[in-house]
Order: sequence, then structure tokens, then C-alpha cells
Amino acid sequence: MLGREDAVQLTLEQPEQIRQSRSDPQVFLFYRGEDTKRWVCAVAKHAAEQAFLITVYPTDAIKEGTQIWPK
Repeated sequence: MLGREDAVQLTLEQPEQIRQSRSDPQVFLFYRGEDTKRWVCAVAKHAAEQAFLITVYPTDAIKEGTQIWPK
């Protein structure tokens, strides 16, 4: 995702969907559509009073997990 910082920021600020990780309840996956069948997924961890970005990647599928937003 080098050079795609704007897409990453937009995904975190205006996600189309947020899911909670099945393996770690403090990890959230932010999704934003790019093309008809592609998404940007930004994975962030929210722990105590800190939050940090773990990774970002393009994907063609949304992972399973509890949908947090929108409800």
C-alpha cells in the first residue's frame, strides 16, 4: 500500500464497514470499497487509551467477525 496513504486514511476516517476480529476483541477491521470487487482493509488495535494501525492490505473479501458498524 506504499503510496496509497490517502486510501488508508479515508478507510479509517470513513469506513463502509467495521468488524471486530474473531481472534482478538481489541482488533478491528475497517473496510472501504475501491472497485466493484475490491476493498481496502485497515487493521487497528484499540487497547486501553491507545490505538495503533497493525496493517493495511487490499482484499476481495470481507472477513468474518462481528459487524460493529453500520448496525
